[in-house]
Amino acid sequence: MRRFTQGFYGYAVALFVCLGAAGLFLLIAPQSREEHIPRLDYSITVANFGHSVPYQVWAPSKDLPNWVPNSNRIAKGENGAQVLNLGFATAKREHLMFVQSDEKPAAGFASRMANSDKAVGTQQVGGVAWERRFREDKNQRTLVRFLPDVTLVITGTAGWDELGQFAADLQQRPRG
Repeated sequence: MRRFTQGFYGYAVALFVCLGAAGLFLLIAPQSREEHIPRLDYSITVANFGHSVPYQVWAPSKDLPNWVPNSNRIAKGENGAQVLNLGFATAKREHLMFVQSDEKPAAGFASRMANSDKAVGTQQVGGVAWERRFREDKNQRTLVRFLPDVTLVITGTAGWDELGQFAADLQQRPRG
């Protein structure tokens, strides 16, 4: 027994036992090859946000095909303003976040959400011009729309086409 526990043979046996145990673990451990992105319903969060702000709230009219809503929250912004955040995994499995608030100054809010204060042009969506911003080091694209009572920001790693598709689906929700 002693020759199996000392020297090169002992090392080889211990290595074989460890590799065998790891292989057995990999064989019996449950594995999933399917994508799993948790789907979170944002309708209650949007409704609660609508009850807490003095303006009409914007939200998607429907869930876009193959998009997964995966986060939502109401946060406090600067100067006590309420901020609605809705997060999505797009059809191309990029990240997109929709944010809105009446925080003032609106330009400061938009810059903070976009991680950039530099406009790189505009994008027409449904006959409305949205300001484009791009932060190359984070691969972050942003569409910003300044309205009299609220600022809308759509940002993330999604391409301009998916940001525009989301912007086209936004509509004001009735107050209630």
